[in-house]
Amino acid sequence: MGILYLVATPIGNLEDITLRALRVLGEVPLIAAEDTRTIRKLLTHYRIRRPRLLSYTERNRRIRTPAILAALQEGDVALVSEAGMPGISDPGVHLVEAAAAAGCRVVPVPGPSALTAALAASGLPTRRFHYLVFLPRTAGRRRRLLQEVATLPETLVAFEAPHRLRRTLGDLREALGDRRIAVCRELTKLHEEIFRGTLSTALDHFTEPRGECTLVIEGAGDSKPKREAPVDIDGHLRELKAQSLRARDAVREVARRSGMSRQEVYRRWLALSKE
Repeated sequence: MGILYLVATPIGNLEDITLRALRVLGEVPLIAAEDTRTIRKLLTHYRIRRPRLLSYTERNRRIRTPAILAALQEGDVALVSEAGMPGISDPGVHLVEAAAAAGCRVVPVPGPSALTAALAASGLPTRRFHYLVFLPRTAGRRRRLLQEVATLPETLVAFEAPHRLRRTLGDLREALGDRRIAVCRELTKLHEEIFRGTLSTALDHFTEPRGECTLVIEGAGDSKPKREAPVDIDGHLRELKAQSLRARDAVREVARRSGMSRQEVYRRWLALSKE
């Protein structure tokens, strides 16, 4: 029975590949890849003979897993993600589970990772962290998740697409308060940028964000108190109510000023309305 190698590949810079990874990719008869176009570029760059390539994605994993397990009966197979370490937030986790259950030996060939690269460069505590993967795309689900992790003491790490970055930064500030953040954009690539500041300064900085981002956010245990005293919240709400401001606009404004969630502020608004 063959070995399933989990081969980490570059997240941007093609030089971020280990000698061991190149050797394995050159020796295996089959490479299962989340994106065959990306691995072809790497193989061509390093003049590695073209082994058989097989697409392995979230959509086709159910039909491809049996085929790869059959190939492992005949020889070794390398699994590669689109970028970084396979099996971490990609469909490779299902193949690893199936291969291990079938009695195959699974061998990691470690290397590049956006997660650890961003953590190391963030300047925030790294002893303990909570990995959120990609935040939900819909605003409601994203805000609910952020409310769930708002009190966690660990540093938070998440991936985000450029077209959703500003909305996510706003939701983070609303749910968590104006915490410190490192926005690591285009890691290892030509236009790499590591921005360190607060959520507010990040919003000011990223007016037209481009490139994939890894967000490293200060945990609750390390952040300074950001919320105003309850009496100040009530005072703001009374002032805005006197100005005949709509509930939605008043709640949004007070949540922005105080760092409290909109749900908490809205509950106070309703309480004041009954007085």
